[in-house]
Amino acid sequence: MLILKLALRNVLRNRRRSLLTIISMGGGYFLLSAMAAMTEGSYSNMIDLFTRDHTGHVQIHQGDYLNRPSLYKTIQNPQKVMNLLTSQPQVVAVSARIYGPSLAYGNAKSSPANVIGINPKLEASTTLLKQKLTKGKYLSSNMSDDGYFSALVGVSLANNLKLEVGDELILISQGIDGSIANDVFQIVGIVGTEDSYERLNVYLSLPAMGQFLSMGNQVHELAIRLQHQNQAREFSSNLKQIINEDGLSYEPWQIVEAAFFNGMQADKKGNYVSMGIIIFIVAIGVLNAILMSTLERTHEFGVLKAIGTRPFGIFKLILLESSMLAMASCLLGACFALPLNLWMATEGIPMPTPVDMGGIRFDTMLGEVSLFSMGMPVLVVLGSTLLVSVVPAIRASQISPTQAMRD
Repeated sequence: MLILKLALRNVLRNRRRSLLTIISMGGGYFLLSAMAAMTEGSYSNMIDLFTRDHTGHVQIHQGDYLNRPSLYKTIQNPQKVMNLLTSQPQVVAVSARIYGPSLAYGNAKSSPANVIGINPKLEASTTLLKQKLTKGKYLSSNMSDDGYFSALVGVSLANNLKLEVGDELILISQGIDGSIANDVFQIVGIVGTEDSYERLNVYLSLPAMGQFLSMGNQVHELAIRLQHQNQAREFSSNLKQIINEDGLSYEPWQIVEAAFFNGMQADKKGNYVSMGIIIFIVAIGVLNAILMSTLERTHEFGVLKAIGTRPFGIFKLILLESSMLAMASCLLGACFALPLNLWMATEGIPMPTPVDMGGIRFDTMLGEVSLFSMGMPVLVVLGSTLLVSVVPAIRASQISPTQAMRD
């Protein structure tokens, strides 16, 4: 208790210098917290948009389908797997998909197309496909009165084939049984933009796609949407025990979209360099304040050692004073950082030039209020303060009483 009173007295002795030190470190906390909130919030928002665009947070395939796609690498009992997945509390939605590269014909023109079979309702819950509809209406699983299954067509494919809503689309491919698959579908909607993932895609319902490729109940992929993208790695690693099916592979979005993830990680490292520069500047300011305080009190330390104070007691005293300054600065910084982070998390900063991410308009940089954005700066400020205080504390604890009192 005595050492605590001494530390508090020493901090309040030179109020002007203590205040300037607190403001300096508080500014460092504020900058670190704001940068962390904006960085993590922006990346989290981008990842959420990217994974909701078409990949989902986790994907399930048969064997190495992700690296070497094949019409014959199918999940044999998808409904059983989906039932197991939907029983997990982390899972928001699961969508089954069938893929079949095809040749599309329309108005005397042809073009390659990536045909995807989906469950319209489940796909709308898993990805943003329904929100990217630009013309017509969303996909239906039922046949029309004229006996046609409906189809959604990407905007680039529709432009290449000069097709509009209501036109017929002819698809030719290979069935899983080796037969030539060909059928006529009615276009009910056009999706995406010229730059989006859907631009050359054709979307059919699972019954239509299963009949078209003679797939039956088999599917190529299960896309899973979780409550938060941060759960993807842990959830995918636990799926083998949950599902217990031989031959299935479970990949989080970080592996499914490895190029995007690696680019994002490289960009994050640049932000960490900026944070490191802020930490260095704050640490230099703290070192200067603590060193000046130690030098000014050389005589006082000599008296303390002369009356029997142990070197470790003086060492603790210096570190305790530094800790008080650091905690006070964190409280000051948090008072300004928390309202700013809340504003960035709700309102965000409008971007001068919106960015199109797979047909999704990204026009606002959102922040994030989290344990990381508010707690990380506390650890950094406190840790750097204690680190730079070690040298002055060692110097003060090893000073000679005779020499100190004479000086």
